[in-house]
Amino acid sequence: MDRTLMRPTGLARLPDFLRLTRLDRPIGTWLLMWPTLWALWVAAQGLPERRLLLIFLGGVYLMRAAGCVVNDYADRHLDGHVKRTRDRPLATGRISEGEAQVLFALLVAAAFVLVLFTNLFTVLLSIGGVILAFIYPFMKRYTHLPQLFLGAAFSWAIPMAFGAVLGRVPLEAWLLFAANVTWTVAYDTEYAMVDRDDDLRIGIKSTAVLFGGADRFMIGLLQLVTLALLAWAGTRLALGGFFWLGLAGMAATFVWQHHLIREREREPCFRAFLNNYWSGLLVFAGVALSLWPSAPVTPVS
Repeated sequence: MDRTLMRPTGLARLPDFLRLTRLDRPIGTWLLMWPTLWALWVAAQGLPERRLLLIFLGGVYLMRAAGCVVNDYADRHLDGHVKRTRDRPLATGRISEGEAQVLFALLVAAAFVLVLFTNLFTVLLSIGGVILAFIYPFMKRYTHLPQLFLGAAFSWAIPMAFGAVLGRVPLEAWLLFAANVTWTVAYDTEYAMVDRDDDLRIGIKSTAVLFGGADRFMIGLLQLVTLALLAWAGTRLALGGFFWLGLAGMAATFVWQHHLIREREREPCFRAFLNNYWSGLLVFAGVALSLWPSAPVTPVS
């Protein structure tokens, strides 16, 4: 049967495009947003310039949507074989491959226009972000570490934020970058545990497949590294007690997540992944409160 016959028309298509860009499921946007806000607040040593804040907030939404589109495009022939993704619009044919390609190009172009309002250094850095967003979805065919590429893609806004505020990327930015990479690999492994049986059956690679029975240990190790890197950054920046309370809060969410994934069941593993919203929020709250209204910090070097 011609799959185009399955497509609605007019405004009835809007829900499918919302699903394709995940605007109906904002958890990924928040997981990209929190580290971006960490970086903006640290680079500005407090509340960032309103113009830059709006640019980066808009960029987060646009690039997360673009990443979802290219992810579904890459997986359009595989999603139909996975319980969680079998009804996605590209897998069912409700959105065509050509439409997805055009939408991806438009979203990236809009994000690039926003970056043009920063500086040349940040514009050049943004090219790396686009490359990472594009190649990540295809890595699950070639490596068991696609989550590492996702971590880099989800962390690239950190050096960009420092570049936009300071015109350079100091050591503290790279500490935040590394911390966010390890955190992302940890929470996306929890996410991958939801689909592990399907992934094994159809040959999709992931850290959940790679780690196997050591999955919980590796998630815990990655989370400990995340906390250590954030603590290192906080120490160098001489952030105050609120930051350390936020970091302790993140550690508490990690403990709760290990409780959830203890039996490796689908629904609890997905709930553990969703809980990372609070992990990022608590760190941001700690950073923002430590730098508000104008708490003295060690200048970024």
